[in-house]
Amino acid sequence: MPNPAPRFSPEEYSRRLERTRTAMAARGIDTLVVSDPSNMAWLTGYDGWSFYVHQCVIVGPDGPPVWFGRTQDTNGAVRTCWMADAHVIGYPDHYVQSTERHPMEYLAARLTDRGWHRGRIGVEMDNYWYSAAAHRALSAGLPAAPVDATALVNWQRLEKSPAELDCMRRAARLTEKIHARILERVEPGVRKCDLVAEIWDAGLRFDPALGHGGDYPAIVPLLPSGTDAAAPHLTWDDRPMRAGEGTFFEVSGCHHRYHCPLSRTVFLGKPSQTFLDAEAAVLEGMGAGLEAARAGNTCEDVAIAFYDVLERHGITKDNRTGYPIGLSYPPDWGERTCSFRRGDRTELAPGMTFHFMTGLWMDDWGLEITESIVITDGAPECLANVPRKLFVKD
Repeated sequence: MPNPAPRFSPEEYSRRLERTRTAMAARGIDTLVVSDPSNMAWLTGYDGWSFYVHQCVIVGPDGPPVWFGRTQDTNGAVRTCWMADAHVIGYPDHYVQSTERHPMEYLAARLTDRGWHRGRIGVEMDNYWYSAAAHRALSAGLPAAPVDATALVNWQRLEKSPAELDCMRRAARLTEKIHARILERVEPGVRKCDLVAEIWDAGLRFDPALGHGGDYPAIVPLLPSGTDAAAPHLTWDDRPMRAGEGTFFEVSGCHHRYHCPLSRTVFLGKPSQTFLDAEAAVLEGMGAGLEAARAGNTCEDVAIAFYDVLERHGITKDNRTGYPIGLSYPPDWGERTCSFRRGDRTELAPGMTFHFMTGLWMDDWGLEITESIVITDGAPECLANVPRKLFVKD
């Protein structure tokens, strides 16, 4: 029987499917094989930690999408997907991590059963979860090799519905709790692993005042200190925090798989003038970027507004300064489409959501003060309410 309580309404899923099929038609794709778990969830509601084995959602020429995966995970599919059980297919366990057979061979046979093996079949070739071996096995079972449809679904997810924005605002309340806990507990001598335990507690524990708890985020907490903060993606160890160092905390609350990442930097002791000058440049640049982050402008407009301010302060940032966010699974909470960078002429529209990533990673220090925003016809909405500044704790 169909899941009696899907996370979104039938109308919402219908709009998502229609939008996807319109994009498929524009690309001449008859059947789409979606292996990105974020795209799978967006189309069907599927939610499970099963992306370590081969699985996918098939969008055929008509009817509901079909979930395909390991047989033992079909119980999870019928409990989270909006489709009826007939649209859930499991493959036998002897296909799992086998050197003799591949799950995509089984998928090719099931596509043939439905008559979906003809025409142009699209797959997400540049994707974490679709391997070269998967492509080889699927191609061998079809009349023609599948074509690349990487990010076709990702682009349909850019403009969030009111229901999706509600999930992101709920995630933002958790993000606020996380940063409040960090500021409450961080001090010299506190071990980083213990601080991360506090971060997890603040982001996951049910809050009666909010009426909800949190999910696991797609990226673990990032909190490098001192010279290690020159590297943007280091995690943590069990060493104690030290006076005289700055630490950025890049974290996110997560609700129903929707994220609100936010970074703040804490300096234990007296920050150097370099840190203070960088803070001033970033905050001024962020103000300029937020002013440009309006419907009708482009991703490039936001980036240039920010970069121009940095350059006036003598700072060069040679990486992108923002990316779309929303529903995500590990290893990334970005949607992998457009970016706030020079040359990206993607037009901003109401309902798009971005992590305005204004982080600086220099030779021997780093600073992150960021915002997650919703594009509107006017000034963007900042999802989380956390003071926008460098925090100093003596």
